[in-house]
Amino acid sequence: MPTSVPRRDRTVAGTLAGLVGEVFGGTVPVRIRAWDGSEAGPADAPVVVLRSRTALRRLLWDPNELGLARAYVAGEIDVEGDLSVGLSRVWSLVRARPPVLPGRRDQLRWAGTALRLGIVGPRPPAPPEEAVLDGEKHSTGRDSEAISYHYDQSNALYATLLDEHMAYSCAYYRQDPATDPGAADGSYGVTEAQRDKLELVCRKLGLEPGMRLLDVGCGWGSMILYAAEHHGVHATGVTISAQQRDHIEKLVAERGLADRVTVRLQDYRDVPVPVEGPYDAISSIEMSEHVGQEQYPVYAATLYRLVRPGGRVLVQAMSHPSAPGGGAFIERYVAPDMHMRPTWGTAAMLARPGLELRDVESIREHYVWTVRAWADTLERRWDDVVAEIGVAGARIWRLYLAGGGLTFAENRMGVDQLLFVRPLPDGRSGMPATRRGW
Repeated sequence: MPTSVPRRDRTVAGTLAGLVGEVFGGTVPVRIRAWDGSEAGPADAPVVVLRSRTALRRLLWDPNELGLARAYVAGEIDVEGDLSVGLSRVWSLVRARPPVLPGRRDQLRWAGTALRLGIVGPRPPAPPEEAVLDGEKHSTGRDSEAISYHYDQSNALYATLLDEHMAYSCAYYRQDPATDPGAADGSYGVTEAQRDKLELVCRKLGLEPGMRLLDVGCGWGSMILYAAEHHGVHATGVTISAQQRDHIEKLVAERGLADRVTVRLQDYRDVPVPVEGPYDAISSIEMSEHVGQEQYPVYAATLYRLVRPGGRVLVQAMSHPSAPGGGAFIERYVAPDMHMRPTWGTAAMLARPGLELRDVESIREHYVWTVRAWADTLERRWDDVVAEIGVAGARIWRLYLAGGGLTFAENRMGVDQLLFVRPLPDGRSGMPATRRGW
């Protein structure tokens, strides 16, 4: 449990732990190891390692998530042990006892401490890995730049981190991996769970041989390749990532699927209605978060325009009730310009052009298990990831996965599959009346 630190401890770590204790009402959630080798705090707590004064200088300038993220990416602050445990412990304490910053009487004392420790100084520059985008937000050019920042790091990186489907979205586990016998013997893991997600999407869309499927934001092709191989559809995928397009084209050639799978480097706003008419079904799996609030009506209208009457649309989308961009770290280092909203808001916007909402399924817990699998792979293949994107890049992924898994586990973010149909002219959905009919 968090403990208090005696005020008589005048080491660097002891001084800092004392200040943390003041902020949190006398409790210290972590053990601190400072740049001079001193340590203070609970012996059984995660150890926060402050490698230099610059970490604290960043927090003086940005006393928030961004300051901490910059210090972590730069390697100026670290956590020994499980990063997720450390983050969870701090979050739990913040919820139970919100931090209280020093009042006017204590500010001079804190300033004196900062001077004595050599923390005061000019604002440190942001790590070079931080995203800096140009142009109008959610213009086609800036969207391409934002997607490229995260998704075009290298196909080899994602092949290292993801399963054999290269599915970079929430999987669908048959049951909790902690109780699934297949998790213990290795017969059921994230690869199988991603396959089950793809199969679930195909069944919800009612795919049959010969149908035409459009996947908007197709990633590395997991959906279109699976649907073509296992359900006999003609699948078209669109992406604005050149590396993703190249990866899919290579797989299409290797698997002899050129007559059934097409991938285009194309913005969703530019997708035309085929000469044969609108598509029979559309999927869009965790792409809509990159659309932006202002462009979401255009996205919704595009899905409606491109699916035939009686055709189904499945959107798998993340939700966030209070931080549309996911927070300062996500917005600067992972997914710039991302925008989320509560699930009901997304459903309403997608329904506005005329799509009928038929089903919503929350798969929030499944993302906890998916992210945990990715994080385990990251640690197991750390050296390979560092070789691809450098130490700072690998640290971004470590923090991203640790924090992301925690937000889903603690219900601060969600993810849902929303199934729509474009009604027939007479109002009929053309869908079975029960889920069993799917």
